[in-house]
Amino acid sequence: MTVQAIPVPQAVPEQTKPVDVVTDEERAALRAKYLAERDKRIRADGVSQYKQLKGILKLSDDKDPYTEVKPREPLSDHVDFLFLGGGFAALSVCARLKEAGFNDSLRILESGGDFGGVWYWNRFPGAMCDTAAMVYLPLLEEVGNRPSAKYVRGPEILAHAQRIARHYGLYEHALFSTHLETLTWEEENQQWRVKTKEGDNFTATHVAMGTGPLNKPHLPGVEGLEKFERPAMHTARWDFEVTGGGWDGEVMEKLKDKRVGIIGTGATAVQCIPQLGRDSGELFVFQRTASAVAVRGNHEIDPEWFATLDKGWQRKWIANFVQLMSTGIDDVDHVQDGWTDSVKRITGRMIEEAIKNGQDPAELGFTDYVKAYHLTDDEYTSAVRARTDEVVNDKETADGLKAWYRQYCKRPCFHDEYLETFNIPTVHLVDTDGKGVERIDETGVWANGKHYELDVLVYATGFEFSSSYTKRSDLEVYGRNGLALSDAWGEGMRSYQGMHVRDFPNLFIVGVFQGASLISNITTNFTDAGQTIAAMLKKEKELGAKVIETSQQAQDDWVKLILDNYTNFIGGPECTPGYYNNEGHEEGEKERLNGGRYPHGSHKFFEYIADWRNSGEFEGIEFDGKPVAVTA
Repeated sequence: MTVQAIPVPQAVPEQTKPVDVVTDEERAALRAKYLAERDKRIRADGVSQYKQLKGILKLSDDKDPYTEVKPREPLSDHVDFLFLGGGFAALSVCARLKEAGFNDSLRILESGGDFGGVWYWNRFPGAMCDTAAMVYLPLLEEVGNRPSAKYVRGPEILAHAQRIARHYGLYEHALFSTHLETLTWEEENQQWRVKTKEGDNFTATHVAMGTGPLNKPHLPGVEGLEKFERPAMHTARWDFEVTGGGWDGEVMEKLKDKRVGIIGTGATAVQCIPQLGRDSGELFVFQRTASAVAVRGNHEIDPEWFATLDKGWQRKWIANFVQLMSTGIDDVDHVQDGWTDSVKRITGRMIEEAIKNGQDPAELGFTDYVKAYHLTDDEYTSAVRARTDEVVNDKETADGLKAWYRQYCKRPCFHDEYLETFNIPTVHLVDTDGKGVERIDETGVWANGKHYELDVLVYATGFEFSSSYTKRSDLEVYGRNGLALSDAWGEGMRSYQGMHVRDFPNLFIVGVFQGASLISNITTNFTDAGQTIAAMLKKEKELGAKVIETSQQAQDDWVKLILDNYTNFIGGPECTPGYYNNEGHEEGEKERLNGGRYPHGSHKFFEYIADWRNSGEFEGIEFDGKPVAVTA
């Protein structure tokens, strides 16, 4: 299969540099422009606008196009520890369990045919991590791996996941191509009853859920989705039988004479549009809201330089990244990417303004940070828009590709080929001025009152994010007395530390919300959770206990902490609609709980939880119904 490179600018700076001056008049104009563009995109149906893939697409969200599923005999045994999901959450936690000596009675249940999670399923061309590989890829030192570049592509990420699994002997514990149906706590036996759609009916003493915040793909609320009679696919279920090629840069030769349409211009589309534009006969990009695309500045990692890194380098780099993302202040910036650049600019401006106004920087607070964010953001986003004019040749297309919102209203995008793709004569931007496509029929897409006939249609329309946990994970969990997790969280997620839920004993939620919530580098949340779970299981064994559960008081206090200190300055109501701000609708208590975080920042959460588990007291947790002090 031929691999064809996508042209990259010869000289790529590390980051997009902010403009020097934005006048007060220009700032006021930006406020008005942002609000006007937001108002165009508000939909009355909010997060309920999206639809499931099943029944609409050939490759739906529960079908595996990559692995042939072979029949097997159902299981009816018992394991001490079950992990639901086979992505980096499972790999990180189970690796820590193995390191702590939990070697035997362990099982990992995964719907896909191998480890990898989101990187197993999302094999669209151009798939790539948007966080630097040196901190994004967990356990690099432990498994002896060197990333090939600052940002690595999907195949390399999947290979790293599989390397972790081999290194820690996790394949022997894996149950692939298996879909959980129900998970039920049996109080009399103090264990979980696990039933799968494949007929398994076994039990587990402890269960951890790591199904991820971006696990279940969905489709836009567009009329006529089911009518399209030609090949269609979601980026999370790419169909290479239709396109040809592969996800490692191979030419998609079956598209060379095809009219291809793609709906969506978010973070995923930014990655796959360059290769679709390169290989399609014609490409039509249907856009409701432009992404702000800054310079990525990718480069290879020099093996000789990498070999000079001291032992423990990744732990040091991750701590540095977390510190910078939380405060913007540290002695060094190891990663030096768009994420850390942003927070350093904000904190630097905040201190600069304080000194100028005679304030003590030590007394600055959240309001001062938000003000500095707005000031620096005006300069930065103006530079991103100016870059669009510099790169894109056609003025009308360049204007259509400009994002009119603050940088963090949507997940920031960094790419070195996306804007250049729109200089290809066969690539057409169909900007809908915030309205989105009108409808879809048997042969194509209607947008701006015009019909676009297509041979292939691609949906780059994202995943369930703001919906309930049970909807995102497509499973139900029944705790003590038959309480369903969907009911327990009916008015919003309620937990202790984001991991423990009252009336759901021996259940560990491995995610990001109500904990560190480090969205910029999700895998760090997982590796830390692995240390916490291993420490708790060790303490349980020492005590001779069988049940781990949060006290009701600890959970209530944690929920109050989340609600009383909730802030959402990055995706507030002034932002254009998206999953960061409940699709532009006001956030009630439910939404604040579902997206809540430890109020003192990611670095403070990791410090707090490390002290908490290392103390051996596990305050707020009951072992067999009693605190450690009483149990001991």
